[in-house]
Amino acid sequence: MKEKNCLIFGGSGQIGRHLIRKLTKNNYRVTVVTRNIHQKGHIIKTQGNAGYISIVEANIFDEIKIRKLFENADICINLVGILYEKKGNTFKNIHTLFPSILAKLCKQYNLKHFIHLSALGINEAVDSKYAISKLNGEKEILKNFPLSTILRPSVIYSVDDNFTTNFMTLLNRLPMFPLYYFGRTKFMPIHSSDLVEVIFYIISKNIYSQIIECVGSETISFREIIEKLLFLIDKKRLLIPIPLFLGKLSAKIFQIFPKPLLTEDQLKLLKYDNVISGNYKTNLDINCPSKCFFEEEVEKYCYMWREGGQFSKHNILKKEKK
Repeated sequence: MKEKNCLIFGGSGQIGRHLIRKLTKNNYRVTVVTRNIHQKGHIIKTQGNAGYISIVEANIFDEIKIRKLFENADICINLVGILYEKKGNTFKNIHTLFPSILAKLCKQYNLKHFIHLSALGINEAVDSKYAISKLNGEKEILKNFPLSTILRPSVIYSVDDNFTTNFMTLLNRLPMFPLYYFGRTKFMPIHSSDLVEVIFYIISKNIYSQIIECVGSETISFREIIEKLLFLIDKKRLLIPIPLFLGKLSAKIFQIFPKPLLTEDQLKLLKYDNVISGNYKTNLDINCPSKCFFEEEVEKYCYMWREGGQFSKHNILKKEKK
């Protein structure tokens, strides 16, 4: 069987690194596009065996340079996404225009598959610029390359995420923590390794389905997530439900930071449950259920936020029980 060549955009992130390891272990050749090879190259190179990974430095909107990469590709995977806008990195550019370009190139060069990472719950979040840009990007993809598979994951977590790690940092430093919308918003967090298994399953089984919702094995409210994180890092904090006008005010302040803790657009997204809609196939429907559980996985790396780190009393007591 002829080996397949996978062209990956966004390969240096938490999902990309897991995916490169999975693909190269299974004899897929991978070409990873990165904006800065000096910053990301050494990280990407260590994810697979020598000879299986090629790294190309390019601006993702440099269509002339990107076009050449499609000549030898069989599969294109787009993992590029942003949580907040900054300078030229607008939601429209990253989530709508760029995926549209990739879909057109996939069609032009007759690629076998295009897999695109979107987000769960974007149909409902009609007042969010992030959600609108994601939804418009999906429409462009399906219009230009109908064979595409679009994955809509719930919140993705791992040791390298911007979700659990940021919250544990805040919980470690703040004496109290605000609960937006009373902490009732529901999530079905999926571990990055489970999401990678879904992507690999789709590739290896040649699954062509327009939209697949990807979720973890549990439904957890925002408040429950915060309580679990507090337990794991051995901290007690006052959890305070705050009125919406105070939430908007705090978001205005937080989004000024170079790496915003919260933006007004993210606050809008928190209104909507991030769970299965019932309108599309899920990873369970394609026979690729999630295996990881939130608390068990976070426990593997939460010691970095505990007193004493890996030698914390919490870890010692656990070892004694065993």
